[in-house]
Amino acid sequence: MDTATHFVMGFGLAGLSFVDPVVASNPELAVAVMVGTAAGSQAPDLDTVLRIKKNNASYIRNHRGITHSIPFLFIWTALITAVISLLFRDVPILHVALWTGIAVCVHVFTDVFNTYGTQAMRPFTEKWISWNIIHIFDPVLFTTHVIAILLWFFGIVDPAPTFIVLYSFLALYYIWRTLVHYSKTKQIRKMDTSSEPEDKYYVIPTIHLNRWHVVKAHKDGSYEIGKLDGHLLVWSKHAVSSDHPAVEISKSHPDIQAFLYFTSFAVAEVEELSFGYFVRWGDVRYRHRKQYPFVACMVMDRNYEPISTYVGWLSEDKMEKKLSLGSHT
Repeated sequence: MDTATHFVMGFGLAGLSFVDPVVASNPELAVAVMVGTAAGSQAPDLDTVLRIKKNNASYIRNHRGITHSIPFLFIWTALITAVISLLFRDVPILHVALWTGIAVCVHVFTDVFNTYGTQAMRPFTEKWISWNIIHIFDPVLFTTHVIAILLWFFGIVDPAPTFIVLYSFLALYYIWRTLVHYSKTKQIRKMDTSSEPEDKYYVIPTIHLNRWHVVKAHKDGSYEIGKLDGHLLVWSKHAVSSDHPAVEISKSHPDIQAFLYFTSFAVAEVEELSFGYFVRWGDVRYRHRKQYPFVACMVMDRNYEPISTYVGWLSEDKMEKKLSLGSHT
């Protein structure tokens, strides 16, 4: 999920912690638990510092990777609990550890429902797990949390029953969205008259509950990209990687390797420039306004030597500035 959603979920879990009678009867412990759930809800995303300390490629390769793994569920919980134990010396620390651990686990669990996915099963596998069920920003998830938190903070409702109702509703919401996703995937295969038995369909959520992006993967490595709006399925683009030599050579660069490590839905396009070649890898899952905003790009000279690279989320204008496409002659 996005940072704002993880933030409100941290406070939501603090409200839910009042079902624990020890937390409900100890105001200092309640504050300590709130610090723990707020920190635990954000901790797995501390890999964002890689974007600042290193570069976008390191961030793309590692974001939602080891920091979302099984060992780190325990590591984050232990680290946060240890810090809180120094700040709140007289509280029952096991209750803090319990709710902090729940917050960390909820963070990772909700992330696997997105398209971006996580490496939640490391160290057993480095496979990216993305269930494509909930958009990275879900208005229902965010809005219900905000309403419940405001009602609690202004003393209008008691936290325990309020957040029991909230999380019971959200559990049903996640089940409903899972069933809808399964149903839409089956529906699309029936609707698509050009379907082949080997084709695989990926139904990807949008911020609109009844609108889905669709990716059809062919056996030859090409893709069909479309949109399902209600009961209307429209295919808009056939995507296949260029067989230009520059594409294969670009795969040896660490920045491109980082991108390809993250996604198995990449296609490459090549543009010939006056001084060389421009290779753009795009992730077909994120097609927006006829573009792939999540890209790995490389500018190389006529000898296929790299001049500049960029990995990340970019608009067309920003990409040209980053790669200085207009500055070479």
